[in-house]
Amino acid sequence: MSGPTPAHPTFYRPADVAKMLRCSEWWVKEQARRRRIPFSWIGGSYLFTEEHVAEIVRRFERQPIEGTDIPTGRAPRRPAASDNTSSSIQLHARTPRRARNAATAKPAA
Repeated sequence: MSGPTPAHPTFYRPADVAKMLRCSEWWVKEQARRRRIPFSWIGGSYLFTEEHVAEIVRRFERQPIEGTDIPTGRAPRRPAASDNTSSSIQLHARTPRRARNAATAKPAA
């Protein structure tokens, strides 16, 4: 046998982990529910150790990419058409229902 017996791990609840990670408790529970982060399921509740929290940070860490543009996640903007010859459809507003109903209503005799 090598060394002394290991100490019992400290377990944290989702609210504690959320406070450590500065996020919502809902996010922590949702990520665990979808199996995106490590957790322990003891007594019907999510519990996290310090190793779990460190692994969560590692999984969501982003490293810089050197020599390339960082994608923004948005599609590039198209330049606005400067002339009116574009193939866009001209939209027209409909007549309001109350105005249509008033035009078809028969006057009372």
